[in-house]
Parts: sequence; structure tokens; C-alpha cells
Amino acid sequence: MKLAYETWGRGSRPVVALHGFTHDRTAFRHLEPMLGGSLQVIAVDLPGHGETPLPERAGRDGFMETVDALVRLLDTLGLRQAALLGYSQGARLALGAALHAPDRFARLVLESGSPGLHRRQERAERRAADGQWVELLRREGLDAFLSRWQRLPLFASLAALPRARAEALAVRRSSASAASLAGALECLGLGVQPDYWPELHGQRVPTLLLTGALDTKFTELAKRMATELPVVWRRTFSDCGHAPHLEAPEAFAAEVLSFLETPWYDAPDFETVDPTSPPHNP
Repeated sequence: MKLAYETWGRGSRPVVALHGFTHDRTAFRHLEPMLGGSLQVIAVDLPGHGETPLPERAGRDGFMETVDALVRLLDTLGLRQAALLGYSQGARLALGAALHAPDRFARLVLESGSPGLHRRQERAERRAADGQWVELLRREGLDAFLSRWQRLPLFASLAALPRARAEALAVRRSSASAASLAGALECLGLGVQPDYWPELHGQRVPTLLLTGALDTKFTELAKRMATELPVVWRRTFSDCGHAPHLEAPEAFAAEVLSFLETPWYDAPDFETVDPTSPPHNP
């Protein structure tokens, strides 16, 4: 599977941007005036969205096929490393890619993401819930699906978006196909995602967790993740819900740039210090 993408920005720092469910690679384009001077953004169409086809395999195999495709994309672009920025479904895939190939991704920005469901029963219940959405898409079509999907409490705060951003969001959602979105739910949904909670403590890629204060579910998830990740920062945007990149773009962009442009250094390897040597007193 090859991922369709577009690039924008004049900066030298490459960042792979992964949109959420029902969006496409244009999802972050409104941030170009704020990010384009510093970053080179590779905005990807995830499977079942835009111009990227569905994975050849179904279920969890399809999720991992997408993770592998993200790593191969760096090879296609001739990049040894890039940062990853993911929103919602894209954040879950970004986390999977960083855990799968940590040497290829220098930094990780997760907006309203989840490491997965820990209990088997939870995963089964989520697959059943996603199955109902899939049935609606295939039985009644895209318009009926979007009519119900957009009324979910998770997206209530998007009603306050400025007209231009709201119209762009509506265009993205309405340009999808019912069959493709149904397939995306079946292979990229939370119910088929691996449980990444046990792996967070070993994730050494510096990570920024971004959520909206009105989205209490994902803000609490971010707090829990922050206790597990070794190198982590967290920011909650007031008066925002599930999509701060749409609801507070200036503040969102400033936070992302601050994180990506912060210089890092390698901590000393204390295990190699000779215990018989005298302590250093600066």
C-alpha cells in the first residue's frame, strides 16, 4: 500500500502529519501560514481517505500494514528521520509508528490520541460499536452517516468554528465515500488497534500530548499517558474540544513549534561511570 500525500512549507524540519477519521490530507493546511516558515509538512491521506486505498488486509493486520507504510514513506522521500504529528485516529497510528520504528521518528505530537483499549472485552465492545457505524454507512450511505456522526457530543465544540474552517471541514467530510470510510473503521478503528499501554514506558521518542479542556475523556487519557511516557510534555487548551488544531489554530501551532524547535541533548550514560572515580564537583 502506498500513502498519497502532499507537501507544504518552506522549512527544513520534516513533519509527517496524519489526519483524523473522515478528514484527509488537507486537514492541517490552514496552519500553513503559522507553520510553513519553519516546517516541511508531509500531509498524508490515511487509508480509506482522499487518494489512499484501503489496506490489502483487514482488522489489526490492516492497522499494522498502515504503520509499515508510514515507515516506507520516509524511504520514498529520502528521509532518515522525521517528526510525526497525528490527530485522533492519526495520533493512534503515529504512536504505533513511533513504537514500531523509534529510530525513524525524532519527535511525536499526539492530539486527542489513545494508546488503545487494555481489556479484551473493551476491544470487542468497540468493534461492535464501530460495526454499527459500518452497517449505517453501507446501508444508508454517507449523508445519513455524517448526519449522525457530526452530532456526537465529542464534536459539539466544532459548532463554534469560524465559517471558513467549518466549510472546509464539511467539504473534507462530504468528499469521502461510504465504502472507504466503512473499510477504514474496520482496519483502523480503536477496536482493532493494538494495546500500546504496556509499551509506553519504553517509548523514548520525545512526545507532546495535546487535548482540549472540553474533551474530558481524552484529557484524562493524556494525563494517564503522561505518567507512563519517560520523555513527555502535555498541554490542554481551554475552551477547546476534541480538535484544538481547528478550534485554536494559533495556540496549537505555537505549541507545536515550541516543542519541535526545542534543542535536545543526550543525557550521560550513568551506567558506564567508574564507581571508583571521585565525584565531579563543578
